[in-house]
Amino acid sequence: QVQLVESGGGLVQPGGSLTLSCAASGRSLDPYAIAWFRQAPGKERERVSRISVSDSATDYADSVKGRFTISRDKAKTTVYLQMNSLRLEDTAIYYCAAAELWGAPWPPDNKYNLWGPGTQVTVSS
Repeated sequence: QVQLVESGGGLVQPGGSLTLSCAASGRSLDPYAIAWFRQAPGKERERVSRISVSDSATDYADSVKGRFTISRDKAKTTVYLQMNSLRLEDTAIYYCAAAELWGAPWPPDNKYNLWGPGTQVTVSS
């Protein structure tokens, strides 16, 4: 059973940067579509970004376009979320998840059948 694990969360000041990683115990993430979601206290889970590990197609939520960049390594074992110009409202638990299809538009969340435990990102001065 493939397991996803996120890392890289932490505390950062507004305007700062963090890079999150999502890995599957050293196994290839191909041909999954890997997405980042986030959930802030008292709010619904929100889609953030996704990438097709096979062809590196990407997608971003409007709230993070121009600030966040999703990518994968050449070995296709790790997906990254580079987060720049962080805002207070970016504070949340960030989860990575895997789906077996890319889908256009973004498929329902229940198509993501593998989830990591999450990593906390706190933006605070």
